[in-house]
Amino acid sequence: MNHMKLMKLIVACLVVVAMVKFFFSPSGNNEKYETNSQIIQGGNFWARQHNPQVKLAESQDAPVIIDPIPESRNVQIKEEKLPFIRSTAYKVREIQKIIHLDLKGAPPKVKYFEEIFPLFSSLGATGILLEYEDMFPYEGELEILRSKFAYSVEDIEQIKSLAKRNQLEIIPLVQVFGHLEFVLKHEKFFHLREVASFPNSLNSLAPGGMELVKEMLSQVMRKHREARWFHIGADEVRGLGDSEDSKRWLEVNHGDKGKLFLNHVTAVGRFMVAQQPQIRLILWDDMFRKLSPESIKESDLHNLASPMIWNYDSKMDVREIGNLIFKYELAEFQTVWFASAFKGASGVDQIMTPIDHHLQNHLRWQKVIESMAEHNSLHFQGIALTGWQRYEHHTVLCELLPVGIPSLAVCLQALKHGAFNDVAQKEVQHMLGCEVELSKNECKGPTFPGAKIYEMVKKINSSLGSSIEKLLKNYHIRGSFSPYHRKRNFANPRNLGFFKNSLKIMLDEWDTFLLTFRRSMEDIFFPDTLEEWMEENVNEHIEKLHQMVVDVERIIKLNGQAKAEPAKMR
Repeated sequence: MNHMKLMKLIVACLVVVAMVKFFFSPSGNNEKYETNSQIIQGGNFWARQHNPQVKLAESQDAPVIIDPIPESRNVQIKEEKLPFIRSTAYKVREIQKIIHLDLKGAPPKVKYFEEIFPLFSSLGATGILLEYEDMFPYEGELEILRSKFAYSVEDIEQIKSLAKRNQLEIIPLVQVFGHLEFVLKHEKFFHLREVASFPNSLNSLAPGGMELVKEMLSQVMRKHREARWFHIGADEVRGLGDSEDSKRWLEVNHGDKGKLFLNHVTAVGRFMVAQQPQIRLILWDDMFRKLSPESIKESDLHNLASPMIWNYDSKMDVREIGNLIFKYELAEFQTVWFASAFKGASGVDQIMTPIDHHLQNHLRWQKVIESMAEHNSLHFQGIALTGWQRYEHHTVLCELLPVGIPSLAVCLQALKHGAFNDVAQKEVQHMLGCEVELSKNECKGPTFPGAKIYEMVKKINSSLGSSIEKLLKNYHIRGSFSPYHRKRNFANPRNLGFFKNSLKIMLDEWDTFLLTFRRSMEDIFFPDTLEEWMEENVNEHIEKLHQMVVDVERIIKLNGQAKAEPAKMR
């Protein structure tokens, strides 16, 4: 009897073992594998690409489709809140946290770096991703690329010294394919455009195209010989394959635009490694999203570079990012970077940074970071917190850097603590001198470098236009000082007297305020930044107010005369 019981127990154990093998073996887990062809294959854009099925990370988030080449960095601000989470699987404080400084708009003077680099370091940053664009002191044939206010060679050395003093590693960024507007806008380089009428992308097959890229990179590398990492952009290559050179190449290469892209960036990578053997390249990943792991491996790019996966959405789908990570693991990349945003990704002409929006983006990236322990063959190098100053070279300014500092502090502390909890809140308050109120999207009482600009931009954004609009609703202005009255110099001075003083007081107050604002801006930014920002955000309102004062004083002097005839109108 005991023998029979023992036999039954053995059989039961064997059944249990068999069931465990069935449910946990790769073949029995196929239900967790999905193709997700939209994100991995990118439709029919690339020729003859094959992509494996990929395993998705577990997530309850609603799916968000990521456009293979996003048309804009603009995202919706209205959002759901992501519950606070705490880091468990991956120690975030041990990874590199790089602050992206986008110099293609509102580049700060070097003396501002002296103030903010210590703050960046104290907030937990380990490096600076320096996107030079036209602020690099190009020489020789490339001198035409320089902005009027480009940094000097001495400025570059000072920036490097300040970074080193604050334990911040500098990673230079120079575009080599797409987003070459600052180069291709010049008539001298029109012949190197992929699309003749657009300055976006380089024709990589045009004679002189590769030589131009090599010279740009060589000049920057000579000023950064100590760099371990170098970012070559390569995102959003608009119009790829549209030039006559590209069309002829595609005819004999089976229409393979993926290979056309990889040939260029791989050649760039080999050139750079030949110049500085220790250098390791970074590329934005959006063009890779359309490529198969096999095609990437065939190009040998995986031995030269690392993809930087970017997504700035507050509702970023963690599962989609898991798809990409697994794909790049199959492509045998050795390392991977992530890119979030602390400003400049919530509206092409955004003035004030929506702090909570960017916090939610970072909390989702935190989930992805925690999952990296599952990827044994792909090393997670770090995350770049991007701070876009323009969406591209020809668009308007986004939020100024001082305006984005509270958001940067919140996002860095959230990465450090796994949440923007009480401890993170206190650290931000200690370092910025202000209390962050997410519900009101503001930092109250700041003392950080540039805080004066933060406060004044906030006032301009909230009060300048609205105060004038409120004044225009005045009973006597609506009834006796309409555009019709002003155009015909026709009004009763008695009625104008009811609001004349209020009008002049408002103009005087704003003039005094803006004079202080100008001086504060001049301390940090170059004249072209001040001119552009005022033109975009201030001048229209102040000119309207000023013209009203001029008109009211002129018409009062006419003593209520008869309406001017059309021929006599000013």
